[in-house]
Amino acid sequence: MSVIVKSLAKHYGGQKAVDQISFTAQPGRILGFLGPNGAGKSTTMKMLTCYLAPTAGEAEICGKSILTQPIEVKKLIGYLPENTPLYMDMYVREFLSFVAQSYGLKNTGQQVEEVIKQVGLTQEQHKKIGMLSKGYKQRVGLAQAIIHRPQVLILDEPTSGLDPNQLTDIRALIKSLGKDKTVIISTHIMQEVEAICDDIIIINKGILVANSSIEALKEQHQSKSLEAIFKTLTLN
Repeated sequence: MSVIVKSLAKHYGGQKAVDQISFTAQPGRILGFLGPNGAGKSTTMKMLTCYLAPTAGEAEICGKSILTQPIEVKKLIGYLPENTPLYMDMYVREFLSFVAQSYGLKNTGQQVEEVIKQVGLTQEQHKKIGMLSKGYKQRVGLAQAIIHRPQVLILDEPTSGLDPNQLTDIRALIKSLGKDKTVIISTHIMQEVEAICDDIIIINKGILVANSSIEALKEQHQSKSLEAIFKTLTLN
């Protein structure tokens, strides 16, 4: 269930949005993917989920190549993009049933019921998505990412817009999911990284500048503050 990235790159003309980065994400460990705005985080995630073709390099998701087996890769991945694409005129339960059917799941009613409970949408399930708060829309996005029980979860800013109570619930859910899945989370919230991540990657201007466990990174930089380390590595 691992994710193996080898010299992955994405260029737009002379601009190197992602510049030959390599890393591995392992099952049972949550990987925090950090970087300032424009560093290449979302571009990398789009390549890993086969929504964007790389200029060079390769990545394997559970042994499947993003270059030659994109359909197989998509079946293995649950993806929550930064701006979750939702059908605002659909009801929550209706939308999740549609997603379940799109994956060809059996017993879709049961699968939808389980995921609604899992992400805390029971009271909102009969509402139109467009009527929900930003936090509940984010929960719908997370529900569609996990409804097919993927082996790998790639989450881009998964707690964006959540209030403190929702934040605690979703962090706990992600940590629970990370026990038996490979989870990669892009976030700019350092407290979130400290709370749920085991390993960390930092990229700056498309270049990998850190790749280790959080404990090892702090020891290496002789710092108790992850935020201070982040600032040091992304100043230039």
